[in-house]
Amino acid sequence: MNHPILAIEIGAGDLNLINNWVSQGNLKNLAKLLEGGASGTLENIDYYTTETKWTIFLTGCMPKTTGYWGPLKFHDGTYEMQRQQQSYNFTQYPPFYSLAKESQIAVFDIPQTIVSDQVQGVQVLGWGCHAPYVVNQSQPPQLLEDLVSKFGEHPTFRRDFINNWWDPKIVTKFCNDLKTGISRRTDICKFLLKQQNWDLFLTGFSEPHPAGHHYYHLSQPDHPLYPYKDQNGAVDDLMLELYEATDSAIGELIEAAPKDAHILIYSLQGMTNNSTDLPSMVFLPELLYRFSFPGKVALAAGEKDQLSPPIFPHLDRKTWASEVWKLKWDRNPIQRFLRGRVSDEFQEAIDQWLSAKNSPDLDSPFQLYKEKSLYAWQPTMWYKPFWSKMKAFALPTFAVEGFIRINLKDREPNGIVEPENYDKLCEELTQHLYDLKDARTGKSVIKKVVRTRENILNQDPDLPNADLVVVMADCPSDVVDSPQFGRIGPVPYHRTGGHPPEGFLIAKGLGIAPNSQLPKGHVLDLPPTILKLMGVPSPEYFEGKSLL
Repeated sequence: MNHPILAIEIGAGDLNLINNWVSQGNLKNLAKLLEGGASGTLENIDYYTTETKWTIFLTGCMPKTTGYWGPLKFHDGTYEMQRQQQSYNFTQYPPFYSLAKESQIAVFDIPQTIVSDQVQGVQVLGWGCHAPYVVNQSQPPQLLEDLVSKFGEHPTFRRDFINNWWDPKIVTKFCNDLKTGISRRTDICKFLLKQQNWDLFLTGFSEPHPAGHHYYHLSQPDHPLYPYKDQNGAVDDLMLELYEATDSAIGELIEAAPKDAHILIYSLQGMTNNSTDLPSMVFLPELLYRFSFPGKVALAAGEKDQLSPPIFPHLDRKTWASEVWKLKWDRNPIQRFLRGRVSDEFQEAIDQWLSAKNSPDLDSPFQLYKEKSLYAWQPTMWYKPFWSKMKAFALPTFAVEGFIRINLKDREPNGIVEPENYDKLCEELTQHLYDLKDARTGKSVIKKVVRTRENILNQDPDLPNADLVVVMADCPSDVVDSPQFGRIGPVPYHRTGGHPPEGFLIAKGLGIAPNSQLPKGHVLDLPPTILKLMGVPSPEYFEGKSLL
């Protein structure tokens, strides 16, 4: 006889943080699960992790199999980026739980999946999850609307980010909104759990994910900004508060679940110091600009003098993008003098007035916002006027890795790199990247550079947009040095928490030894693990194996 399963994701939950807080007497319910069950870490894809983890989990396949590399698409024959609002289509590889056709299944607020007509039970998508990439819908169709009417909307749905972590009022309000989301999510799940005995109840708490991004520096002493947190006016460990709220909610759901249920708590990636945002969104596009235009600087021109202490929350602009825009280098001496000394509104007017005289120039984030441009806040997009003139340029990213596109002749509309020079250019860029060091410590900020195409003639549409994927080292940096292209920065920190690729699984139930270790697994192993507990065979195309 198979036992029911309650499977709960903790968004960007980190097992190291959880174990540390448990050892301090926090997270009582997770502590009971760790003591009464088995736990272990899960590897993930080690490059191109941006938004692929959910497709890996849902299909049991790597991106090379599904062809899905993320929601941003660079269109061949143009220099345009398009955000795909939907995730993977699941036509060839369906969500793993839909393979359990005879089972009663409830799916609540899992991101990047679909409503499948192969599932018996209820499916509710797009209530409050992080990075949903789904249409707000449910099966039965009226269920989502009924749940919103009964329990309310999630306060931060599609808005679970803040642009100014240095403002204590905004930081505190955001935390309260996330707590409200946890409370409402818990009530909805308890309501659904009472409807019938589910063979699988699949849900998640996404709130720790944005909490980790924005509160890591208030929580963990190893963050460069932690010593300055008192000066920010927000000194509470808000990240721990959100984990505690999630822990209490998990306890309520376990109490509402059948007593013989297998409990699975999992995460697809972790949270640590953010060492990826600035390298991928600022340092990389600027390095490629200087590489293509020797002797020129566009942004964050650093001087080889003694560095001030790390930049801390004494920022005077409304958003991170406007703080970074202050670092733009201007050819016009008046414009250069006024930059950073005037308001955002006045700066925008000056930029517009002088833009025609300085053409081509970086696109202003203020103008891009007005044009509703794709990711106007990302400096990678500011360099777009130069992409057709550069040997290689950085593509916008969700800041886990850096993506480089070679401006290849006969592939790009104004390509300048001859195909026979492609390999040599990739090798040259790779070396420049490995030479990039943190200016404060001398440590390398680049872990590795991955080639996505061994054969440049291979233009398979299922390949990634990028020719080179730059994987960042665990080295949070606000300023870097290149022996060839000089200093870039200091630059204000963006989100203070970032993702390591490792996730985890905690499992408790009949046949699982208490206080034991699971074998080191992979996110690919979660689907076969769940299906095995349900008594459902895994399809041959699965690339993982059961961990139990």
